[in-house]
Amino acid sequence: MYLIDAELAPAALAAAQKAFTDPVIETSACGRLPPPRKFDWLIEIGFKPGVTDNVGRTARSALQDVLERDLPAEDGVYTAIQYFISSRTARNRTKINRLARDLLANPLIQTIAVYTPDTWRQHRPEALVPAIHDTQHISVNTYDLQGTDADLMRISREKILSCSLDEMRAIRDYFNRPGVRRARQALGLPRDPTDVEVECIAQTWSEHCSHKIFAAEIDYSDELGNKSKIKSLYRSFIKASTRKIARKRNWLVSVFTDNAGIIRFTPRRHLVYKVETHNSPSALDPYGGAMTGIVGVNRDPMGTGMGAALLCNVWGYCLGSPFHKPKMPAGLMHPRRIRDGVHQGVIEGGNQSGIPWMRGWEVFDERFTGKPLVFCGTVGTLPVKVTGRPSERKEVRAGDILVVTGGRIGKDGIHGATFSSEELREESPVQAVQIGDPITQRKMYEFLLEARDLGLFRCITDNGAGGLSCSAGEMGRLSGGVELDLARAPLKYHGLQPWEILLSEAQERMTLAVAPGKLKALRALARRRDVEATALGKFTDSGEFVIKYGKQTVGRLDMKFLYDGCPTMHLRASWRPPRLPAPAHPRQHDHGQMLRDLLSSLDVCSREYKSRQYDGEVKGLSVVKPFVGVHCDIPADATVMRVAYDEQAGIVLAEGVNPFLSDIDTYAMTASVIDEAVRRAISAGADPEHLAGLDNFCWPDPVQSDKTPDGEYKLAQLVRACRALYDVTTAYGVPCISGKDSCKNDSTRGGRKISIPPTLLFSVIAKINDVRRAVTMDAKQPGDLVYLLGLTRPELGASALHRLLAARMGRPQHIGGQPPILETTPALRLYRALHRAIDLNLVHSSHTPTRGGMAVALALKALGGDLGLEIDLQDMPTDGDPDPTARLFAECNSRFIVTAPPEHAAELESVFRGLPWARIGRTTTRRRLLVRQQGQVLLDSPL
Repeated sequence: MYLIDAELAPAALAAAQKAFTDPVIETSACGRLPPPRKFDWLIEIGFKPGVTDNVGRTARSALQDVLERDLPAEDGVYTAIQYFISSRTARNRTKINRLARDLLANPLIQTIAVYTPDTWRQHRPEALVPAIHDTQHISVNTYDLQGTDADLMRISREKILSCSLDEMRAIRDYFNRPGVRRARQALGLPRDPTDVEVECIAQTWSEHCSHKIFAAEIDYSDELGNKSKIKSLYRSFIKASTRKIARKRNWLVSVFTDNAGIIRFTPRRHLVYKVETHNSPSALDPYGGAMTGIVGVNRDPMGTGMGAALLCNVWGYCLGSPFHKPKMPAGLMHPRRIRDGVHQGVIEGGNQSGIPWMRGWEVFDERFTGKPLVFCGTVGTLPVKVTGRPSERKEVRAGDILVVTGGRIGKDGIHGATFSSEELREESPVQAVQIGDPITQRKMYEFLLEARDLGLFRCITDNGAGGLSCSAGEMGRLSGGVELDLARAPLKYHGLQPWEILLSEAQERMTLAVAPGKLKALRALARRRDVEATALGKFTDSGEFVIKYGKQTVGRLDMKFLYDGCPTMHLRASWRPPRLPAPAHPRQHDHGQMLRDLLSSLDVCSREYKSRQYDGEVKGLSVVKPFVGVHCDIPADATVMRVAYDEQAGIVLAEGVNPFLSDIDTYAMTASVIDEAVRRAISAGADPEHLAGLDNFCWPDPVQSDKTPDGEYKLAQLVRACRALYDVTTAYGVPCISGKDSCKNDSTRGGRKISIPPTLLFSVIAKINDVRRAVTMDAKQPGDLVYLLGLTRPELGASALHRLLAARMGRPQHIGGQPPILETTPALRLYRALHRAIDLNLVHSSHTPTRGGMAVALALKALGGDLGLEIDLQDMPTDGDPDPTARLFAECNSRFIVTAPPEHAAELESVFRGLPWARIGRTTTRRRLLVRQQGQVLLDSPL
């Protein structure tokens, strides 16, 4: 239903009806459509006030086109859906209500009405028009921070500030400073801090924005009694690694200082890459939260340097099983619904933006039922110079105008930063949920690229977490101050209070610094491109963040305190290796059945059905697609795409993620996922000397408390992960150029605490000098030789096989054993040799075994090529004498399965001289996977 809240003449209404109706497949009516002749229930669903209605917004634009005039601001078009249900069994209203609430609607953002045939006749559809409380009454409240510690924490909890006691005391003490009191009094501010000021500090200091855990001082001890003090995990391990590598990598342009990392690609252009998470909002509203994740991360490259053009997107999700059977805790959605909503939101957000999808993956574990992990990433390109100056350089001068462009401000997204900085609980704010509008963002994006090339702004940043409170403040640091007038802000509706305007994370907005002489031209371009651009204030060098509402000053903060005043956390970390038993292997080893069971398990099986809904072909730049093989149905190790139509150089994208290994050791987990990402890229043809990484840490709460009695152990897991990241990235020469951490991934809804396993997503972006040399994983022709590169060890700890066996036993913690180890020096030698072999065009295919080990890797290679494989594992390079089960299913690092034509055998084998390799078989026309060892058939299965 289209609910038109406007005065329209009958002719105009008829024209609108025609515009909204496809005459081939639809019927329509002005008023009610005739209902079905017989129905038992009518469920009617509309959006709540303030929730973004994208179809309604587009319909309003269409109506204006039909009328050939603009509608007044108070006129609107809204959408709703009616479901007529005929059912012999669901006569019970309780069942119908559950159907509506748990399947058809999300009560957080939608209204639900249920009618019978009799009550429907008295129903008036106009009741669905979401009426916003329209008021011009503006109030600024104050917070009394002079009470007890308990009072301070009550304020933090009730106002969703997510501040600790030390932080609340620091805020109180700041406002008690004599100099601060005098400065506030001169501006007419009250003695007690205003809600605008306290909320602004809370957003800026939130874990989501300031990454306090990664900046903390940590006292670490291990099981041997060794102790150490760490001053900031970020500076000690992540930043230190990149600084060390930067001495040998001359292609780093801007890292850890902007919205995304920038690396040099060609003499004409740079590459920009960022991966973000949007976990907490996706738990409340999977569709809206996930859509916000993708359109939000699109804005990171848009706000990097002078603004990047968007090249491609990536996605990845950690979810509960869609076949979850136990009853869900109150307040949590079933994982099936989470999965469907997350996919739909990200698909629509990216597809409607006209940006191709190049990577995607899913991981399933019951521990993600409390809070899913939703990763979205975007690659962009940036000219080396923009209007004659380096494109990565940002500059703001005192006197520049602060301009906000794009979408309007609403209640959606308020407290998003602080809400994401704590566990998901019953009191989690409904208004944190947002729904993105990719169409509005696309118009803004194209306007901004045009304005960039015309030199109409001096600096740009994303208006994301914390809204204006963060974007205006961060840009103000470049000039030394900022003055903001919230009364000028473009609103979706009246009634927002000043602190809400300042904090709102409503989507599709960017903040610009514009020289006064360029403001007129910028506004004129915005009008021509149907984009709003509003001047809200100016940048200064006062050292202050001054916030006004018209003539009234509603907030004033010292920039130094706002950005450097947050107390450093002091934490303890204690490592004790867990003792997890390994599952017993079946006495009768039917390896063929093991393989088939693994191929049908959630973490190995095909995700093609969902993945195909992501548009990977728009722009026409893809070379190696997300799915490869004869039937294009096997996931590629990595994807390859051109960056421009007139260049053969391209990028390689890959990733590694394996939260299951964290149950045994997060050091091994981190080393493995970095190695997996690197070798995936190398397998596709990437240059190992031009490869950059992104680290996305998602952790359960690692701060010891009554709610988290094992916080010291979880923090020790984080310390070990960061140490592994430093060790492996420096050994491989792979600098981290960007990243993100999310350290509060717990849920206490329904009275039950659910914590995710420690998870690191390591993404890589690499250069391939000639995309025509790219290699895919599928076998290419019968008669090719099959080679195994790298050592196989009896490393089955937390493997897909152990998880499968443990699940059968009903003992999910029986996943112990030896995790994969990583020897970086021989691994790097092997990677360089494989790259040389690919560069010499000696190999037909290359694939790196991951989950499921050799058996799954061989199966995928055979299925991809639609060819048989005859394999003998007797001569495979080994260490530790693995038995046949380990040879087939161990998930060892640093291995490849390569096929090559016999005529290249001598040259290929000379490239790998001195490295662990073996010729283990050949491809055949018999569509079977046959694996032997010492004459014994280990498995023999038809494709």
